[in-house]
Amino acid sequence: MIYGGPSPEHDVSILTGLQAVKTLLAETGTVISIYWSKNGDFYSVDPAAEAKDFLSGVPEKALPLRLETGTEGGFFAKRGKIATKWEPLEIKVLINCCHGGPGEDGTLQGLLDMAHIRYTGPTASGAVLGMDKLAFEALMRSAGLPTLGRYSPEQLFALRETGSFGGKKEVFPDPPYILKPRYGGSSIGIEIVDDLKTAVSLASTGVHFRRGAVLETYRPDLYDLQIAVRSWPKLDCSVIEKPLRTKNDKSILDYFDKYAPGVGMSQAPREIPAQIDEELAFELHEAALLTADVTGLRGVARIDFLSDGKDFFVNEINTIPGSLSRHLFMESKINFVSLLSDLTEEALKRPAITFSATGSDGLVLRDATSIASKLA
Repeated sequence: MIYGGPSPEHDVSILTGLQAVKTLLAETGTVISIYWSKNGDFYSVDPAAEAKDFLSGVPEKALPLRLETGTEGGFFAKRGKIATKWEPLEIKVLINCCHGGPGEDGTLQGLLDMAHIRYTGPTASGAVLGMDKLAFEALMRSAGLPTLGRYSPEQLFALRETGSFGGKKEVFPDPPYILKPRYGGSSIGIEIVDDLKTAVSLASTGVHFRRGAVLETYRPDLYDLQIAVRSWPKLDCSVIEKPLRTKNDKSILDYFDKYAPGVGMSQAPREIPAQIDEELAFELHEAALLTADVTGLRGVARIDFLSDGKDFFVNEINTIPGSLSRHLFMESKINFVSLLSDLTEEALKRPAITFSATGSDGLVLRDATSIASKLA
């Protein structure tokens, strides 16, 4: 189990990880609990640790770990006070509970691939796609799914000046806009802005927009609907959830709405199953399955939609959702133990990636002249 990480969602990641640790510990009696600190270091932590133990950072008596890549790679630890040798941890499957940041954007996935560690959740490429809000929206549009349209501030400037983007005529969206970090796994950093100039100013100065920003039309008549999808043992959807805002005057579902109760989405205010029209529910399930297919879903993901009760728009995909969306699957009679067990089985039977050097037969090297001649 791995959780935490240098991410704005560090704390929520700890909660998800500890829930999974406690569940598997009760079921199997043995779990390796790996904490990824805000500084980027790895530690082996007592599986009995509670949330309060992480308030000051690394819990007491945590054991430093080292992650090595290569065919003999993995996590290594020094056991005992006078130990001098790094010994490998016997990890069969690593359950990834890291929300946002490098735990969900492909960074950790790439490292685990290089270390030959099998893990749950998205592949490196799937994680990159899920985290990039601009690329994800473009893929949804290309798949024929309805979206609100999403642009970078630079794209909107070009669209306003020329009336086209990428050689295609488009209608310039009217303000107000929602400004979001381009690479972000939650509601952190989202702003509602009244004009393009303000959006560009915020995007150039805000700490959450350092890697880029996206803009989309703000529709106050729309509300959130969410479905979790899992890929093993078969592609399967949960019930539909309608998250509720903690205040009626809130314009968007924010981070506080999702996580303030302290145990993630599982205890957040919500309507489940969502009381919506049957035809809309059918369309959302079909859209969720198509989204899972075109994004190459692996593991458990939550797909977020916006709707006015009649029409819907695909908003985002969370490839490592809060609490692994266990509350949504429990409504479908799939308990947390089964959900974690299926994630583990998928990681074993369908590894995220298998490297291959097939085709690299030395022919090009044999026929090559000197390097100096190629540089001439």
